[in-house]
Amino acid sequence: MNDEKKMECAPIKPMIDLDLLKRVDIRVGTIRSVDDIERSRSLVRLTVGFGDHERTILAGLKGAGRNLEELVGMQALFVVNLEPKEMFGETSEGMLFDVGYEDGLELCLAIPERQVSDGARAG
Repeated sequence: MNDEKKMECAPIKPMIDLDLLKRVDIRVGTIRSVDDIERSRSLVRLTVGFGDHERTILAGLKGAGRNLEELVGMQALFVVNLEPKEMFGETSEGMLFDVGYEDGLELCLAIPERQVSDGARAG
């Protein structure tokens, strides 16, 4: 158990059908680079390798309390079948999976417990 103060848990979201969950494509990717988006107070541009291709994924990691260059070379989980989204003149082609952001916790990436092939599916 860590030393963080105990947080109050958010209510569980409404139940969903297993088929709906199976539609979400979560993959392991390696963060190749982290670049600042100067016009944004929170967003950075991640270049992420998924084995057979790379994607640009925008993530709100500025001010997260860590050196973002440490993320380069790390594997993490990403949702890869979201519609592309335009933000600050950039296109995001997925979403970084994190733990605790919605609860106001310090940045914690959802990562595989050991090195696996980029593009490996979660679930």
